[in-house]
Amino acid sequence: MNRRGALVGALSSLALAACGDRAGGKVDPRAYQAFFLWPGVKAPPWLKQAREVYVLAGEVRHRPNSPFVPLRAVPHVPGPALWLVVRVERLDWSEAMYREVLRMLALWQASGNRVTGLQIDFDAATRGLERYAQFLADLRRRLPGRWKLSITGLMDWSAGGDPQALAKVAGSIDEIVVQTYQGRRTIPGYEGYLASLRRLGMPYKVGLVERGDWREPAGLTSDPEFRGYVVFLLGR
Repeated sequence: MNRRGALVGALSSLALAACGDRAGGKVDPRAYQAFFLWPGVKAPPWLKQAREVYVLAGEVRHRPNSPFVPLRAVPHVPGPALWLVVRVERLDWSEAMYREVLRMLALWQASGNRVTGLQIDFDAATRGLERYAQFLADLRRRLPGRWKLSITGLMDWSAGGDPQALAKVAGSIDEIVVQTYQGRRTIPGYEGYLASLRRLGMPYKVGLVERGDWREPAGLTSDPEFRGYVVFLLGR
């Protein structure tokens, strides 16, 4: 092979390698600006420079009549804007439950944090969106206007969700963070689900998992409803 042929071959190999890296890329959280921080995960030093952090504050567990369960002390974060996240396993909240969540929001803000709002982390089944929409409408009426309302959502909502139910959900929230992962791994075939995100009819972010597989689908960032990424931190 002559020198020109060798050079062309080398460049071709480099191009193929680059394509392979992109196709099998891993999520490096330091390349992003918004994050989920769950109890038990130590905040890395660079998190102080983040734009916003979704912090799991407590849970509403499945057991009937169980109280709100706090999972962390009130944070004192001078940098990023914070979302107070409540992990929810049931929707039949008592009046005391609502009062406690709103009290925590006020306490977090009074402690010097920049609190953007409340996020509900609830795995509503696609066929159960109508009931979830009713819960969110009631919560939105109770939530003071200075705070926004966010939810997490499953990728299947955009593909199989009833349009009327999705419209009711959209009427109560400010954003949805669509999860592309389960546990510590990216869900295979996420590209097909994300192709239908425009059906949601609401502002959305895409949730990624640290070190998970990820290749950005074509056209995602050009969607006017796309608001960026949120990386779920795993720590070590």
